[in-house]
Amino acid sequence: MATTYKAFTNNDVTNSRTLLHESIPITGSIVSGTYYQGGTETNIKSYSHGMFQSVYDYPHLSSSANHLYDLTMGYSNQSQFSSSANSQNSKKINVYNQMAQVLMGFEATGSTSSGVVNRVRLFDQDGDLTGGQKLTECVFVNFSRLLVKDEIQKGSFSLELGMTRDFRGHTFRKRVKLTDTGAKNSFHVNGAGGEYGILVATSSGPHGTILVNDTGTLGAGQKVGLIFYQAGVAVITSSLFLDFDNDQGLLSDGGATNSNSLSMSYGTGTDVNALFTGSTIGSVCDSFRNRIYNIQFNNTTELNSTIYFCRAHHNDFNYSTNPTYLSGSKLVVKDTSVDKPISYMTTVGLYSPDNELLAVAKLSEPLKKDPTTELTLRVRLDY
Repeated sequence: MATTYKAFTNNDVTNSRTLLHESIPITGSIVSGTYYQGGTETNIKSYSHGMFQSVYDYPHLSSSANHLYDLTMGYSNQSQFSSSANSQNSKKINVYNQMAQVLMGFEATGSTSSGVVNRVRLFDQDGDLTGGQKLTECVFVNFSRLLVKDEIQKGSFSLELGMTRDFRGHTFRKRVKLTDTGAKNSFHVNGAGGEYGILVATSSGPHGTILVNDTGTLGAGQKVGLIFYQAGVAVITSSLFLDFDNDQGLLSDGGATNSNSLSMSYGTGTDVNALFTGSTIGSVCDSFRNRIYNIQFNNTTELNSTIYFCRAHHNDFNYSTNPTYLSGSKLVVKDTSVDKPISYMTTVGLYSPDNELLAVAKLSEPLKKDPTTELTLRVRLDY
């Protein structure tokens, strides 16, 4: 235990902030197609409430499984689907409202005798919240904190989807890639869920362009959703799967021959509108998940540090209170009485104002200290 202390001044302490990034690849074969047992995907966990499904990288009952993301869908009560749906209609509306409340917040719409009336703010296609196109029918991909860490790095997100009827091996002939192009310099902070960027779609498969306005740029490209960086949530509009000419969607040819809008549900002729209204949330999630070709993003870990510069001047710490420093009332490191005092520094202790030990730093090797030397030891605490 130390008996001599030296106080820090303001010039001895500084703080730093470091952002660490890790690449996260999620292939389509992992989230759909790898783990089948008895006709069941064992890495997909479904719930009795039927409001979302959880996706794992391994059979979810295994102790080795890691939670990748939760998948769900919903639509606003202002959507045309809310009056025509016949399967889980209230749950789909509730899912949308919950996601919109958490990520976008509320807007004041007027006042009554009891106060201001708030309405859920809808997801906005271009993020300016001043009007324009709203995203009222959406699929939500909620990435786990295990993958996202503190946030998704801006400008690193991409989600590639297959846009043909052929699902075998996830080798889709036509694909679209959703990216947050330009988000490093252009993102929005007007939502309740933190910073978010615009997802822009561009054709990425080997068989050419399948989107209207297929430029892939933030200013002129096809805006298909939002990515919330701190929340780790991707919001994707269902109109991505609809034909432009017939259904006011984003596809130029429906992605398939003799089809106006893409059959989102593989193996059937059900387009996305019929799937959203007539099928369960789980069925929509299955159909969307089976179209995932690849997901890629960088996560972010924020590392905050406090750095202490421990300065030992020429007349500091030249003696030790260690009992082995003395032998027969003589300093063991001195041969004669006129020799300079010497100590060897091995440990730095950081103490509270009440002299309570809070942290210990060990040196890689002892450092010799005498009245002719001065040392500055840099101690960093990360949190």
